[in-house]
Amino acid sequence: MAEGEAQQAEEKGGLSVAEVGGGVRNAAGAAGAVFRLFLQVIRGIFRRPFQFREFIEQSWFIASVTILPSALVAIPFGAVVAMQTGSLVQQLGAEAYTGATGVLAVVQQGAPLVTSLLIAGAAGSAVAADLGARTIREELDAMRVLGIDPVQRLVVPRVLGMMLVAVLLNGLVSIVGISGGYVFNILLQGGTPGAYLMSFATFAQLPDFIMASIKALVFGLIAGVVASYCGMNPKGGPKGVGDAVNLSVVVTFLLLFFANLILTAMYLQIVPPRGS
Repeated sequence: MAEGEAQQAEEKGGLSVAEVGGGVRNAAGAAGAVFRLFLQVIRGIFRRPFQFREFIEQSWFIASVTILPSALVAIPFGAVVAMQTGSLVQQLGAEAYTGATGVLAVVQQGAPLVTSLLIAGAAGSAVAADLGARTIREELDAMRVLGIDPVQRLVVPRVLGMMLVAVLLNGLVSIVGISGGYVFNILLQGGTPGAYLMSFATFAQLPDFIMASIKALVFGLIAGVVASYCGMNPKGGPKGVGDAVNLSVVVTFLLLFFANLILTAMYLQIVPPRGS
C-alpha cells in the first residue's frame, strides 16, 4: 500500500512520504549539529590556550570588510526612516515627536538588523568560504590527527571576532543613522533641531541602547556559528563550498529575523516604554 502511494506520488511529480520524512530528519540533524557546535564554541572560549592573535586578525578582517558598507547603508537607512516617520507624525499633528520616533526606530530595530545582515552577508560568507576551503583540502582532518581541536583553533576566534565587530558596528550604524535622519529631517521636512533632540531625549532610555547591543552580540554569535558549521561541512568539492556559503547566508538571515522577533518581544514585556 505504501509502495503504491509512493509510486503514485512519483508519477505525479510530487514528493513521497519517505522523501518528506527524510528531509525532516536531515533538517533536525543539521539543527542538532549546529547546536552541538554552539556548545563546543562556548566551551572553547574558556579553554586554554586562547588563540588571541587569531582573534585579533579575524576581528580586523571582519571589520575591514564590513565597516564601509555599514556606514554607507546607515546613511540612507536613517534618512528613509526619519522621512517616513516624520511624514506620519506630521499627518497626525505630532511634529514634536519626530526625533523620538525616528531615532528609536533606528536604535532599537534598524541598527542591529543592518549590522547583522552585513555581518552575515560579508563576514559570514567569508568565514564559510575559508573554512570550506580548509575542509576540502583536509586541513581540519590533519589538525585532528595532530591533536589540535579545529573548533578551538579556528572557529572560536572567528565567532568571537564576529560578536565583537557586530557590537562595534551597531554603535557606528546607530550614530550614522541618527545623524543622517537628523540632517534630512531638518533640510527636507522643515524640522527644528531643538524639537528633534528634545523629543529624542524625552523618550529614549538607556535600556534601548543596551538592548540594541545585546541584539548585535546575539546576532554575531548566530552568524558566526552558522557560517562555521556550513564551512566545516561542505558536500563535494569547490561547488560544495559555494553551496555552503549560500546556505550559511540564507539560514543566518532566517535565524536572525526570528531571533530579533523573540528578543524584541521579551524586551517590550520586561522594559516598559518611558511615560507609561
